[in-house]
Amino acid sequence: MGDWPREHSPLRIVDLKIEDVAFGGKGVGRESGKAVFVPYTIEGEIVSAEIIREKKQFAEAELVEVKQGSLHRVTPECPYFGRCGGCAYQHISYEHQLAIKWRQVRDALQRIGKLKDVPMRPIIPSPQQYEYRNRITVHAQDGTIGFFRRDSHRVIDIERCPISREEVNRELAELRAQQHVRDGHYTLRASTSPRVFSQTNDAVADALRNLIVDLVPPNQELLIDAYCGAGFFAKALLDKFERVIGIDWDKFAIQAARENASEKETYIAGDVDLELASNGAFLSAHRGLESRRSFMVIVDPPATGLSEAMRKAINEIAPATLIYVSCNPPTLARDLKELQEKFAIESVTPLDMFPQTAEIEVLASACCR
Repeated sequence: MGDWPREHSPLRIVDLKIEDVAFGGKGVGRESGKAVFVPYTIEGEIVSAEIIREKKQFAEAELVEVKQGSLHRVTPECPYFGRCGGCAYQHISYEHQLAIKWRQVRDALQRIGKLKDVPMRPIIPSPQQYEYRNRITVHAQDGTIGFFRRDSHRVIDIERCPISREEVNRELAELRAQQHVRDGHYTLRASTSPRVFSQTNDAVADALRNLIVDLVPPNQELLIDAYCGAGFFAKALLDKFERVIGIDWDKFAIQAARENASEKETYIAGDVDLELASNGAFLSAHRGLESRRSFMVIVDPPATGLSEAMRKAINEIAPATLIYVSCNPPTLARDLKELQEKFAIESVTPLDMFPQTAEIEVLASACCR
């Protein structure tokens, strides 16, 4: 790994024992008490690393040599691993990737969310560790087509992406075969389904949806599905609720959700925060709700998590059950910390939606106190 291109001038080389793998994928060692972050390392390893950036509280380094390797270290399958910014964990056995991600979720909830006894459930693995992505976005830059180099906006040439499905790689090959591809971003997909947001790993997305279906008892009154997209969760829960309301800012997703919608479904295109914060969707669409005992809210926000207004609205309308789907454990932890005055967390289930990468999907279930 010492021949990888250096993005910075070296400060010095140090020997470190890696103590942990932080969220984001970098190993953590300590030099004179200061945390040093080193990518492509595993806890328990002894490594030589080159300090490239030093701050008051921490330093960043590049791996020079693994002096004592972990039993969990494996040979990466991708020739671009280490240069491409997409994957962080191809050097780690899949079982250990799962253990690291499970621990990262628990640690974030304890440290940021101040949750003492986190009701963690086992992580749900991906059936496929490679060839699972149903879409990718590649970049064209001065005749080069590929992904951004790690920690930069320079594009490296990519012929094939091993974590992407064969249909996606065929699209990539067709794009690369064209002459004079214009600079820009190109999203390549495995299918021609409606171009609205969907999860990139079909099998794990189905497992996530099934998990939510299993959590919901029958004969419920009202479901509000915030950030509903095209209704991926809402439509799977139709037989359990008398009324379903979906809200999303993406008017194309709402248009797709409205196609073949039943009488019990209402889909609103608008700002999720405003719709819920004003109680508009809840009050106007279901004034006759006799009790909140069978009222449920699902939130599946972007990586930034819930806004302050959204957290306040959820606390105010106080659904009997809250299901929170997160793609970012730190913002999930922050939000649950603010919601736990009103809600008791019943279960936290990580899902490995993105094998070989540092990304983690999490489902948290909570009930109103």
